[in-house]
Amino acid sequence: MEKLNLLFTRDGLIYQVLRNKSVLSESSFFVSEEMPEQSISSKLSEILQTKFSSVSVLSALNHFTLMPEGFDRHDLGQDLISFNSPVQPEGEELMLSVNKKYKVQFYYTFPKDLYTLIKQTHIPAQFNFSGEKFLNTISPKGRKEIHINLYNNQCEFFALESRKVVLYNNLDVNSEVDFLYFIMFSLSKIGFGLGETRFFVYGETSENETFISELQKFVKNLKIVFDNLPKRKFLVNS
Repeated sequence: MEKLNLLFTRDGLIYQVLRNKSVLSESSFFVSEEMPEQSISSKLSEILQTKFSSVSVLSALNHFTLMPEGFDRHDLGQDLISFNSPVQPEGEELMLSVNKKYKVQFYYTFPKDLYTLIKQTHIPAQFNFSGEKFLNTISPKGRKEIHINLYNNQCEFFALESRKVVLYNNLDVNSEVDFLYFIMFSLSKIGFGLGETRFFVYGETSENETFISELQKFVKNLKIVFDNLPKRKFLVNS
């Protein structure tokens, strides 16, 4: 029986059907003025009508907070997230993803209506946060590094120094100005100089060529690590 991968971004849903480790199909659904946001739940309901052996859910929604591994005041999770973005407790499910390699953990919320749709299928489901999964793909060299993962109208990035996480953030970006301000402002706050910092870009690089070319005007050490190819839009396939 096939497995299902789901990736939720700010304004869309990407889904894959897999058999063993082979991607049989992949499709994208994005919200537009003609297709209001509630269409994501409708699309998810349609997808879940097919019987799958398991579901892997990856959330790139930017309702999150980063904490050191071992923090156990889970009752404060939504309060901590609210410092980064508004939280509606009645409409959001609190989730936790732990990254033992880098000794950090993410509290994040996932829309309760989508969570309920997935859980009520009674198909084994595994949930994770995009930041945690992205962090597992990074192989730092021990210097000051910025690792950027690009989505449709969205990006997330890690700043690492001496193989330790200094900063993580996730932002909606609609223009090159937003993107550059996001990166440059963050660097100035953590004391990463442009000349001493290496940049690595992942994700939907082909669809974001203008963003990358603008960044290259300011950055010398930039490498595109992974460009999404057909049937590989997820950063790491399950």
